Amino acid sequence: LNPKWTKWLQKLCCPCCFGRDCLVLNQGYLSEAGASLVDQKLELNIVPRTKVVYLASETFNYNAIDRVKSRGKRLALEKVPKVGQHFHRIGLPPKLGSFQIFVEGFKDADFWLRRFEADPLPENTNRQMQLQFERLVVLDYIIRNTDRGNDNWLLKYDCPMDQGNRDTDWVVVKDPIIQLAAIDNGLAFPLKHPDSWRAYPFYWAWLSQAKVPFSQEIRELVLPKLADPNFIKDLEEDLYELFKKDPGFDRGQFHRQIAVMRGQILNLSQALKNSKTPLQLVQMPPVIVETARAPQRANSESYTQSFQSRRPFFTRW
Repeated sequence: LNPKWTKWLQKLCCPCCFGRDCLVLNQGYLSEAGASLVDQKLELNIVPRTKVVYLASETFNYNAIDRVKSRGKRLALEKVPKVGQHFHRIGLPPKLGSFQIFVEGFKDADFWLRRFEADPLPENTNRQMQLQFERLVVLDYIIRNTDRGNDNWLLKYDCPMDQGNRDTDWVVVKDPIIQLAAIDNGLAFPLKHPDSWRAYPFYWAWLSQAKVPFSQEIRELVLPKLADPNFIKDLEEDLYELFKKDPGFDRGQFHRQIAVMRGQILNLSQALKNSKTPLQLVQMPPVIVETARAPQRANSESYTQSFQSRRPFFTRW
């Protein structure tokens, strides 16, 4: 809706290093909503609810013609109401974008991770943290988030106290509660695995939590869904209905995005079955699973699996 001036300056001064060639242009809002959709389908419940909406605001980026027309219509409505009431729209034209619920009480994960290094979590809370972290791994890996640092996922850390017995001076301290929110998902759903300058790694892979094998809880939550072809098909259809809202939607590019996602799901399923760690998961070779229609039976679909051999120049950046 409103471009970042720093990105504009980067594009102007250094166009050869601008953008991610693995992503579809101008689809950040769809990526945000798509991540929320995947989160809901898998019942991960870590992405604040996000929808595609039409919004208008004076702070958005509009050209001079749209602003002049808007002021002219408002002036006509004030001066000549009988004429102004026949206008189809008063004000600036709405723009298509994503709208996400704001979460309160959360801070950057980087803040809490540094604090937990100095002051380790209680055992039960640490277990909660690990389970929440595994959900983040599942989400990021499936949508192949190319912009996941430790500063753009959030943690909320509460230490509740039981004030139940007012006749005494004792206060019962309960186990702290920790919650995770996965925000900033606008650079996901690539149409190919990164293979140019940068690898866009998952920075959570260097955390200690990434060295712990996937828990039985996350396996029971996710594996039955990922192993169900009907679930995967429904997920693809829901993403198609979402992505086709974009005025520049391209079916071919969408199929390439889905091929990458299928490959990610295949790797994730194998990692969960073999009780691998998140670190071992991200070290698996990138896979693309494309649809190949059988010529004899037009209604049936088969899939071809391929590995991406080309590697980006920088593998840790």
